[in-house]
Amino acid sequence: MDITNLPEDLWEHNETHTSDLQIFNYEVYKNGSRNKIGLNKNVFSFLLDGQKNIHFSNDIISINETQSLLITSNNVLVTELVGVSSYRCLLFFFSHKNITDFLLKHSHSFSQNASDKKITDIPYFLLEKDNFIIHYIHSLQQIFGLQQSISQKILELKFEEIMLYLADKYGTVFLDYLHYLLINERELSFKMVIEKNLYTNLSIDEIAFLCNMSASTFKRKFISIYQKSPGKWFQQKRLNKAKELLHNNQVTPSEIFMDFGYGSLSNFSAAFKNEFGYSPNHIHSN
Repeated sequence: MDITNLPEDLWEHNETHTSDLQIFNYEVYKNGSRNKIGLNKNVFSFLLDGQKNIHFSNDIISINETQSLLITSNNVLVTELVGVSSYRCLLFFFSHKNITDFLLKHSHSFSQNASDKKITDIPYFLLEKDNFIIHYIHSLQQIFGLQQSISQKILELKFEEIMLYLADKYGTVFLDYLHYLLINERELSFKMVIEKNLYTNLSIDEIAFLCNMSASTFKRKFISIYQKSPGKWFQQKRLNKAKELLHNNQVTPSEIFMDFGYGSLSNFSAAFKNEFGYSPNHIHSN
């Protein structure tokens, strides 16, 4: 398993695992903004306290302690917001092989196979907590400290337990999603990632990370497709969108400069004037 760039000085965890199945108690005591997390396994993220904001390559979602997520293996940007006293979650990692084994073993238990309909390309499955899931999380926490041979067998059973329950609760929607994960290797098209993040305030480095590329590789691929450097291309697109919003009197310059990736109003105004020959305030003064 690879979890990169976590603030190790801030978090405490317990861990138990098999070759494919792993669980962590994760806790931090101050807010963290857009941490780069590389996941090479799928994971159930059971949030216990606080709020989690996750920026995927093609979507953004926020959850609180009343919700949980199944997150597919991917690169993500995670913002963790402290709740009552900390940010806490229980992470249960599993592989594509675990999914395959589960479907093969229990296919006879399902009323019907996954349908042939196209599944929207969403890198997560949202779970609403209920009494079953609350008790399930508590039971997972009791595994820490057990002998490795025992915890391994229990984790295998616990994985089947939650998967069977979710298959029963969500029906073919969940089963379709599992089949989708096995078919789709999360190789989203480069252009789709670009378009999804065109009008966000993400930096070029962060967008490159979401594309699973180094900054240099991202730049080379970007230029080969768009015939322009990513910095200049994104700036022109975002400034044109800002200009459109300002002309429509929907916003003021001070309300939108951060939304388009500028750290200050003065930097936004300078870039705007350099691009169009007049300042953004000129639009509102006329």
